[in-house]
Amino acid sequence: MSFCSFLGGEVFKDHFQPGIYVCAKCGHELFSSRSKYEHSSPWPAFTETLREDSVAKREERPGALKVTCGKCGNGLGHEFLNDGPKRGQSRF
Repeated sequence: MSFCSFLGGEVFKDHFQPGIYVCAKCGHELFSSRSKYEHSSPWPAFTETLREDSVAKREERPGALKVTCGKCGNGLGHEFLNDGPKRGQSRF
């Protein structure tokens, strides 16, 4: 499943079939469907990445990190610290 292909809207927001979400640009594995959860944002929401090197992060503002593909640098959005479904979890 290709993640973060924003042309024409986000098709995976309400998609909950088992699988791996990959970068739309290079196919690098980013997130597992096991970490996906329902959220009110217009994009899919995940609690964690598939692997430590799946994404690169840099602080954009307090509580929010800019997230890019760990392989090609494609923009993936943000990690919002302490905004996940459980206390202390992040939301990607």
